[in-house]
Amino acid sequence: MRLQGFRPAWDTGRARAVDVFLAVVAWLVDVLAVFTLVGPSSVSLFSGAGPVPAIAAVLLSTLGSLALLKRRTHPTQVMWIIAILDMLRAFSGRPDVQLYGFGPSVATYSLGRYARSTPSWITCAAISALYLSFYALATYIKTGRLLFDATYVIGPVLFALIGQLVRVRVELRRRSAKEAADNAVRAERRRIARELHDVVAHHISVISVMVGAGRSIMTTRPDDAQEALATAERTAREALNEMRQLLNVLRADGSDQSDAEGDTPTSAGTAGLPALIEQVRQAGLPAELTLEGESVPLPTAVDHAVYRIVQEALTNTRKHSGGARASVRLAYGDGTVEVEVLDDGIGVSEGGGGYGLSGMAERVALCGGELQTGPRPDGGFRVRARIPLPVLQNGEA
Repeated sequence: MRLQGFRPAWDTGRARAVDVFLAVVAWLVDVLAVFTLVGPSSVSLFSGAGPVPAIAAVLLSTLGSLALLKRRTHPTQVMWIIAILDMLRAFSGRPDVQLYGFGPSVATYSLGRYARSTPSWITCAAISALYLSFYALATYIKTGRLLFDATYVIGPVLFALIGQLVRVRVELRRRSAKEAADNAVRAERRRIARELHDVVAHHISVISVMVGAGRSIMTTRPDDAQEALATAERTAREALNEMRQLLNVLRADGSDQSDAEGDTPTSAGTAGLPALIEQVRQAGLPAELTLEGESVPLPTAVDHAVYRIVQEALTNTRKHSGGARASVRLAYGDGTVEVEVLDDGIGVSEGGGGYGLSGMAERVALCGGELQTGPRPDGGFRVRARIPLPVLQNGEA
């Protein structure tokens, strides 16, 4: 499974282009304001307009625009730089220099967007107080009265709030994507754990039984011992084959998975049940398979789950119920498939099934079915799974 990480916005060329564009626009707006803009929020501490003050105002606007290029990585510092330069332009000698224009608005938005919540609001409050105090002082020097303009409170708060809202939205989207990726990884780990348990528990136990039987009769019945060892060899090869398939899934990037659970088309299914029954018979467990209803092609996940349930149930019977007999019933119903494994042994005690019973439950739950396990009233153990089948347009499951 290939997981794609999140790169910071600054690492993308698109973000750099946006920052350059905003810096250029802020510079053009400020330069035009120096020469042409007249408004109620315009501030000039001194009258007169000469070439040197105009050049000084343009230089300060240029420095402020360049600072905007770092608005993503240093939003608080950029906000203070922009505010101080904005106020210094009022001392440049140009009349009609407007405070809190486009550049400060972008800086305040960036403050809310990229700075942490509490520091950003503290900085925003300080910037609002600074602008409001500066404007009141400037108007007092010019008119002898203290005047206040709500723009210097509403503006910073509004743009910082917009930045905060955008930040929260992006953060929620990132958390949702990360949570989905983590859930996918956990599901894949559980699937791999189930596969490893099924392969090891079944095949290794069969090999152990057959090798032990062959060793015990090697001197008295060499032909039967040879057959037992041959069965152990075939089982070992099957185990190696299934392990290779599982390793191939681990090495793949997930694009070739054929169903929601990640089982490959080559995984064991209901077609392998007769061979499985024969294998457990050779391992010393009398077992029989009964088919009911008209068989239909099963989805890969369901087909694989049925096989693994039967395999695990028979493995538990062989391990925990010596001398028992087992029967497997596979029934195709109206939109459902049902598999039942019965034995007449002592069964698996409560919590004694290890990961086997929990693995069965997980497989059935992933397929949308229900699983029932427990002792039988007349002795033995019962495993029953009922799984619904999706209905296709042609009416087949």
